[in-house]
Amino acid sequence: MKTVKLQFNPAFRQSNQSKHRYRALKGSAGSGKSVNTAQDYILKLSDMRCQGANLLVVRKIDASNKDSTFAELQGALFAIYGADWPLYWVIRSSPSLYLESKVTGNAIIFRGMKDANEREKVKSINFPRGKLTWIWVEEATELLESDVDILDDRLRGILDNPNLYYQMTFTFNPVSATHWIKRKYFDYKDPDILTCHSTYLENRFIDEAYHRRMMRRKEQDPDGYRVYGLGEWGELGGQILTNFVVEDFDVNPSRFDDWQMGHDFGFNHANAALKVGMKDGDLYVFRELYEHEKDMDDIIQLLKRQEWDHKRLMYCDSAEPDRIRMLRKAGFNAHAVVKGAGSVNDQIDWLKRRKIYIHPSCQNLYKELSQWKWKKDTKKNIYLDEPVNFFDDAIAALRYATESWRLQELKLRKRREGRKLLY
Repeated sequence: MKTVKLQFNPAFRQSNQSKHRYRALKGSAGSGKSVNTAQDYILKLSDMRCQGANLLVVRKIDASNKDSTFAELQGALFAIYGADWPLYWVIRSSPSLYLESKVTGNAIIFRGMKDANEREKVKSINFPRGKLTWIWVEEATELLESDVDILDDRLRGILDNPNLYYQMTFTFNPVSATHWIKRKYFDYKDPDILTCHSTYLENRFIDEAYHRRMMRRKEQDPDGYRVYGLGEWGELGGQILTNFVVEDFDVNPSRFDDWQMGHDFGFNHANAALKVGMKDGDLYVFRELYEHEKDMDDIIQLLKRQEWDHKRLMYCDSAEPDRIRMLRKAGFNAHAVVKGAGSVNDQIDWLKRRKIYIHPSCQNLYKELSQWKWKKDTKKNIYLDEPVNFFDDAIAALRYATESWRLQELKLRKRREGRKLLY
């Protein structure tokens, strides 16, 4: 077997060797905790000494696993085995996500905890061989405490193999100091609990461009940097939007009353494009492109390769007329969004009045909305009526995609008000 010797970040050495029932891996964005966890599990599940072990991977929304945990575990397989991976592992993406070691028979399955139906499915999990021994909860802050209690109850019974043990692993970026995870696993000292803190600064595999983005965040959004850059607990008060949910829904454009695209240009910060549908007054974000450090020619090729629609309206940042011309020359129906005084706050007010459904594949928009907040006057300890202008590229694309609907609604309202004045 041709394998690659993996190099782990030192921050995870203790947690990888731990047999504690609970491993809580808190860290900043880019700290490498998810990559480490995926590689750790693939190595252990491939080890004959751990025969009879099986892994359940959980996210709040099951569909989110495909582009996150499933992709990370596949990446770990490719890193360890190279082109020989088919000799040692089975990878299946339908009818459900599934991985199995051909050497040990150990398997990995994926589930969500979105509703009562999915929670019931977790209670009836069975594996071809052995028992459920390990659970990995990615983005653990998305789950309720009662969700984790259900999962915890699944780890029980006598294990035949003395090398096996029961363990739950939580990986997440901390957001609020009031979150139940802090109370349950960090504030409470227990011999069954191991906590781990990691940041992008300790990740020796992170690229220099990522370091530069984090330094910009440190300067422009110090409070956000404490949480997303240093992985510290914090209370991100002043959140702008809370009326959004991640939900798996039918992405066929024909189901919407109307749909359009928004595009925010970037290079050092993200170049973000979204497809957004409108149905009965609610918004549905169902496609996302999110790329760093790619010039416009590369972005256009990506849009073409991913079959983004040429004829559908695409509203773009008006500050970049040259890029809009490049899109139009490439055949896209791209137009500039007119930005007026106070337009951002008007757009925010409009977005607040409807429900926003985000498809699990649009993870970057969800992350941005989760931390989008008003600027704060630290001396007076009050929030200002101005958004923090950082880490908001997908949000800008959302605003652009929906601006024509807002303006249509505004014109209609003014027309109605004008009629009332005549009487």
